[in-house]
Amino acid sequence: MIAGLSKAINLYLAPVLSLTSLILILFAYLAPTIIFPTQVALLTVSPSLELTEAHSSQGIDGPSVFLGALGSCSRPNHDAAVNCTRPTVSPTYDLSVLPGNAPDLLSAPTATTPAFIAVSLAFSAIFFLLFTMTSFRGKMGKFGNSFDRPAVQRATAWIGLLGFLIGLTSFLILRMWFGKAIEDFNDDISKAGSDAPQLIAATSNGFIMVWVAFAFYAVPVVSSLAKLHVTAGGKA
Repeated sequence: MIAGLSKAINLYLAPVLSLTSLILILFAYLAPTIIFPTQVALLTVSPSLELTEAHSSQGIDGPSVFLGALGSCSRPNHDAAVNCTRPTVSPTYDLSVLPGNAPDLLSAPTATTPAFIAVSLAFSAIFFLLFTMTSFRGKMGKFGNSFDRPAVQRATAWIGLLGFLIGLTSFLILRMWFGKAIEDFNDDISKAGSDAPQLIAATSNGFIMVWVAFAFYAVPVVSSLAKLHVTAGGKA
């Protein structure tokens, strides 16, 4: 039973998790400028009375900004059209919808961080293809024999590990960058009291997608490294 479960995880579940993680990371990377302009973002600035009137539960309308790795989208109010910046690895966020007295603390990270995420995505895509083919090599006839070579399995494991480490590190840097910006932005509004703009900054669902994606990504990477270890142990 354990052997059958192990085979099912390596043969079926791990490739599915690899594909799912790739899609989630891609969505979080491309949003909000290319896809999901108001549904997915790494950081949002939205209208709220939480910082200026802590005991108020009244809902308000106002400007919203959605920030991501490649740029930002914004709207002056809930019913207005959404405008997005041109996606680029060195974005400049458009905060023009925010009132003039809003803290000017939300800046884009260095260009190398989004670029490294793109490199990680390329590694992840290659890893998904190689890992899937090595997993199903027994069902591919003579063509599958080429994926049984140690060099291919070694390359698959290293590509997967590099994609995992580069991507996770890049998103952790983004999280720390945005976390500090959010803290400073909200602190400035809180200190200004009732005269401050009715806004609040917060991390958004893009980061949740990323953490789930890398949790999924870890399964095929560990599986690939385990295969490599078993192969090396058998030769020793």
